[in-house]
Amino acid sequence: MRASRLVQLLLMLQTRGRVTAGELAKELEVSVRTVYRDIDALSAAGVPVYSEPGRAGGVQLVAGYRTRLTGLNADEADAVLLAGLPGAAADLGLGTVLATAQLKVLAALPPELRGRATRIAERVHIDAPGWFHRPDETPTLNTVADALWHDRRLAVRYGRKDKVVDRHLDPLGLVMKAGTWYLVAMGGDAIRSYRVSRILAAEPTGESFDRPADFDLAAHWSSAADDFAQSMLRVHARCRIATTHLRMLRLMNEPAAVTAALASASEPDADGWVELTLSSESYDVLTHGLLPLGEYAEVLEPPHVRAKLAETAARMHDLYRG
Repeated sequence: MRASRLVQLLLMLQTRGRVTAGELAKELEVSVRTVYRDIDALSAAGVPVYSEPGRAGGVQLVAGYRTRLTGLNADEADAVLLAGLPGAAADLGLGTVLATAQLKVLAALPPELRGRATRIAERVHIDAPGWFHRPDETPTLNTVADALWHDRRLAVRYGRKDKVVDRHLDPLGLVMKAGTWYLVAMGGDAIRSYRVSRILAAEPTGESFDRPADFDLAAHWSSAADDFAQSMLRVHARCRIATTHLRMLRLMNEPAAVTAALASASEPDADGWVELTLSSESYDVLTHGLLPLGEYAEVLEPPHVRAKLAETAARMHDLYRG
């Protein structure tokens, strides 16, 4: 652990020039006293590092010195691919590895490009989860990720809505969707997706497996996500909607449902209204998806959805009429 910290310290000095001991301590999550001990260790190892006291002082390397410790190891090279998602890297146990890899990359860049890279990092941040989304608890994620890296079979207990099942899974990939982790795995002859927060227990079986050579994680997820979205759209309603308010369909309806609805829309009539078919997972959800449009949407069929909207409107009228 200390060796890794010494490498980080050395690379930070190489990429940033003069740095105060306090700044180094904060970055490395150690005390200032530990930083000075590490500086002494580097100096004893022949690294030309020195510190200057005073307000404008700090720790720095002798001008012109550059370490050769800039090559990435395998773990660090993998972690670089998660550079835009530090939260995801931390979830997978690669947070420290990613930080070291980024320092090595910066150290290898010429000064002008190094400044550009750090400027981008200071100005662009990716926050993957959606608003009002609390991340799932995923206590088995590290075990799952370790099995994924090493092509090891897992014995898992998976919680469904109605029961808990035991499965042997060959992990093929991990996907983060809107801040939620999913495991894509082979179970028997089928590839399925499992929400990691529902994996109650995971243990390596001691067996390895051969990963399918032609498996493409991104392509599989895209296809599976489309199929899932379509499978959820079980009920349908024919509607008239004012073209001025079509954009409001996106407020409370699934993107796949909105895309299909707009594709089904007729030409606008003389009043600027179109007819289209809106789909949803249930009639209750569909009804609530139309409410934000108010008087700018009319359900033509089925009749019970018209009745539900009329009942809801009547209750709202009774509530607000005073």
